[in-house]
Amino acid sequence: MLTTVREARGDDWPQIWPIIQNVITQQETIPYDPDMIEPDARRMWLLPAPARVVVAGDDQVLGTANMYANRGGPGNHVASGTLMVAEEARGRGVGRALTTDMIEWARRSGFAAIQFNAVVDTNTAAINIYESLGFVTLGTAPRAFRHPTQGLVGLRIMWLEL
Repeated sequence: MLTTVREARGDDWPQIWPIIQNVITQQETIPYDPDMIEPDARRMWLLPAPARVVVAGDDQVLGTANMYANRGGPGNHVASGTLMVAEEARGRGVGRALTTDMIEWARRSGFAAIQFNAVVDTNTAAINIYESLGFVTLGTAPRAFRHPTQGLVGLRIMWLEL
């Protein structure tokens, strides 16, 4: 499936929020508070420039990502971001399209690398995509994530040199 990725618009939020809400309440892949309310999620997700927010899909939003400098000051040459895919769109290339778009953005923006700070060790779909695109695991914080069915699992730090 070929997925279009474009800059998010203000009118995309009604389709972005259910994706975020579903992902965080499942508590399987993203270490965000599952009780996060919509206004807080909106502030956290829709970051102002120079950060970037995108959606995947044309009329229907199938996934979303935000991307930004991982740290300020002396660390601002490393990008980071978060990607979320709608449950009904998983396994259809949306995560790969969002990740590829993030890599292209980071290169265009002059970042030296991309670092994902907290990839849940059991999120094998995401890990497989990231590794296929050249990311490596720098290390894993053991038992740093409470998975609802698998108990305490690791959080990986994943890195892509640009």
